[in-house]
This record gives sequence, C-alpha cells and structure tokens, in this order.
Amino acid sequence: LLAEVTPSHLNHVFFTGSGSECNDTVLRMVRHYWASKGQPEKQVIISRHNAYHGSTVAGASLGGMKGMHAQGGLPIPGIVHIDQPYHFGEGQGMSAHEFGLARARQLEEKIQELGVDQVAAFIGEPIQGAGGVIIPPDSYWPEIQRICDKYGILLIADEVICGFGRTGHWFASEGFGIKPDLMCLAKGITSGYLPMGAVMVGDRVAKVLVEEGGEFNHGFTYSGHPVACAVAIANITLMQNESIVKRVHDSIGPYLQRRWAELADHPLVGETRGKGLVAALEIVQDKQTNSRFPAELQAGMTCREFCFNNGLVMRAVGDTMIISPPLVITEEQVDELVNLARLSLDLTAAKLRG
Repeated sequence: LLAEVTPSHLNHVFFTGSGSECNDTVLRMVRHYWASKGQPEKQVIISRHNAYHGSTVAGASLGGMKGMHAQGGLPIPGIVHIDQPYHFGEGQGMSAHEFGLARARQLEEKIQELGVDQVAAFIGEPIQGAGGVIIPPDSYWPEIQRICDKYGILLIADEVICGFGRTGHWFASEGFGIKPDLMCLAKGITSGYLPMGAVMVGDRVAKVLVEEGGEFNHGFTYSGHPVACAVAIANITLMQNESIVKRVHDSIGPYLQRRWAELADHPLVGETRGKGLVAALEIVQDKQTNSRFPAELQAGMTCREFCFNNGLVMRAVGDTMIISPPLVITEEQVDELVNLARLSLDLTAAKLRG
C-alpha cells in the first residue's frame, strides 16, 4: 500500500516505530549502502541549521536545533550543516529566486570543501515544520536535486510532517519535483492513532542493499507491528476512498491559504505563508523593516497564550506562529480559525504596545 501511494521509484520499506527511528535508520542505511559499493569512506551526511529530524542521538544530530545540540554532546561525528532556505528571516534584500539558489548552492560548496569521496547524502524536510514552516523558494529544491545528481550523493526527504496530504500532495516531494532516494514517514501514516514509522527505499538503493549488502543488521522491537500496520491500512484506505488529499489540493487547502493571507494586513504581521493545510505568520514590531520585538517581551509566546485561551491551537517558534489543522477541516472551521487568530493578534498587540 505504501508503494502504491508513494512515488513510483520507492518500492521497498523498512518499518520503524517513529520518525526519529526512521532517521536513525537512514543514517545507518546510507553508510551501509556506500560500504556495500566499496566506498566505506563516504559517511558524511549534510543537513541544515534549524532542521528537525527527531530527538534520538542520530536524529537530533541530523537536525540543526542548537538547543538540542547543547544537550548530550551533539551532533555526533559525520554530520555537518548548511544554512536553511528561510527567505523572510535570512534573505532580506535578495529576491526569493536568488536566495533559494544561493542557499541550495551551499550544498555544492560543502561537498567541494569536504570532498565528494567523503559525502554520502543530503537530508532535508521539503518544508521545515518545527523550524517554523520554512517554505523554500521555488528555485531551491530543483537546484538541490541537480547538485545531488551531479555529485552522485543520495537525497533523503524527511516527510514525517509533510507526508500524507498535508501540502495537497500525497507527499511534498512530488509538489517540489524532487526524487528522493530515501523517504522518512510517520505521523500521518496512521493519522497518529498508533505509533508507526517507515523508511521508503528507492529502487537503486534497495538493489545494492539486497544484492551486495548482505543482511542489514538493524531493526526495532515494534518494526512492522501488525496492529499498527492494520491501523495504517485502514487510515490510508479511508484517505483514498474519501479523496482527502485531492480535497486538500483542490479546495480546502486553497481556501485556507486565501483566508490566511488576509492576516497580512494586521499591524503585527510581517508575512503570511503556507501550502496546503500548513501555514505560518511572522510577528514583527515594524512592518516597514520587519524588525522584531525585543526578545524579553516574548511576542510569540504571548500570542500563543492568547490563542490557547481563545480555543485555537497555534504554536510559537520564536516569533513565528504556525498552524497545522486537520485535513478534514471545513470552510466554516477555517473561518473560525482565522477569526480567532486575528483576535489573538489584536490582544497580543494591545499587550505588547500597551
């Protein structure tokens, strides 16, 4: 069933219990792949600052969260990071197109710095979720794909947040036009009803592992647990029968994005952005310069508390507010969501400027 809904070149699965376990698995699998090809020195995996790939030792190392790295002596060796494609926060003064290319080309610069004989793979979330719904410029992912193809390194897509319809595609990789060698899945695979994760393995990687790699000495107690598998089958089948992904793509996703964009006129909002049923807005003190409020005012957390008190779940990532509503949300509920967000922003403005 997973081979049916994922891109056509992903036909093999390694089951796990979570997204974090998926990323531990890809680290070992990627290194085992290159060792099986007679290139054991290709061990370095390149990731991005502010990425999130889980909280296990390998997952937190692959991620680029400074707060996580500060605990436990992370990252582990063999993992390096380049800058994220965060245009609003880090690309002021550049067009989105130019910024996307510049950030993608850091991958090529890092490969050249380390030596292609040392680099195994690049890992990235199509859209950085926990980092603040960072949606790369359209120029970014095609350039990343070109660089991975040019140097022959593996491309890993972490679809734990973006997968199973969130962006209006079954998987966000399809919407960005990339062809990952490995794809990490969790969350939406069971709609969260039971813990489950899965690493989709591309045909060219699977062929090497099966024909040359011998036994892959790796696994988890609950890998492919039959109860979790039954829930995943029921969930995915229901999504297919109810055309939920198509609805996100064609109707409710565009409706949310239209309504969400209306919040850009609020005095506190420097930018709104989103794709499908995931979105973010940036709280700023000055809309002309996009300057932030002083850190001690905790603008984002202030807004979050007003949201919670008003019955709206909206998360704060610094002063970036993010939402990820249910795929079955109605237009009436979207209207309520946007109205509550505006009310919470009004209350936040009154408190910050009071």
